[in-house]
Parts: sequence; structure tokens; C-alpha cells
Amino acid sequence: MAIKEVLHTDLAPAAVGPYSQAIAANGFVFTSGQVPIDPKEGKIVATTIEEQTEQVMKNLQCVLAQGGVGFDRVVKTTCFLSDINDFAAFNGVYAKYFPEGAPARSCVEVAALPLGAKVEVEVVAVQG
Repeated sequence: MAIKEVLHTDLAPAAVGPYSQAIAANGFVFTSGQVPIDPKEGKIVATTIEEQTEQVMKNLQCVLAQGGVGFDRVVKTTCFLSDINDFAAFNGVYAKYFPEGAPARSCVEVAALPLGAKVEVEVVAVQG
């Protein structure tokens, strides 16, 4: 059995650098950070923090599915916001994906995100 498995789906944006969408290893799925790129358009089309967060979560959902898991198996998220004043609006969308047993989480403001995104999220999920 492979030590790690590279996960990829065309239903989420392709990597914009030298990294994988996700890696499955030792019963876990580790996603790379997802920004709100619309996979059909190949660019960010959403403008508000709510729309961008929704796109990020949809992208993550597709990547997680490649590892055979969903948001109910997520144990940790790391969230990056380009403006911490978007925290409440971000949480409004994020919470819909974790209605019960929300994972452990870190959320920080950063100076900038790739492609001018307002939000980026990465997750760790448990398989099996």
C-alpha cells in the first residue's frame, strides 16, 4: 500500500502552483488551501465574502469526495481572511457546512491571498 496517495478532481480548480489538491495518508485527507476559483471558469468570479466562501467550500467538498470523505469527517480547518472584518459573514456561510460537531479551527487575517481572493480554507479529515 502506498504511503501517500495524491488526490485530484476536475470538479475543483487545478493547483495554481507546485502542489496537489489533497493527499491521503495514514487514514487522513489533507487538502491544500482552496481559494474561490470557479473550476468551470478557471478564475475567481465571486465578489462578496459570502460568495467566495461558498465557492471555497464547494471546491473543498469536491476534493474531499476524492478521498471518500465529506465535511462530517473534517477534524481541523485553517481559514485565512484578507480582511478580519469579514469574520462574521464568513462564519455565516462556513457554519452551514458544519451543522453539528464543528471541527477544531484556526482563522487568521493575512496581508494577501493568491489571485486577490478574500478567503482560503484548508482542511484535515479522517477516512474510514
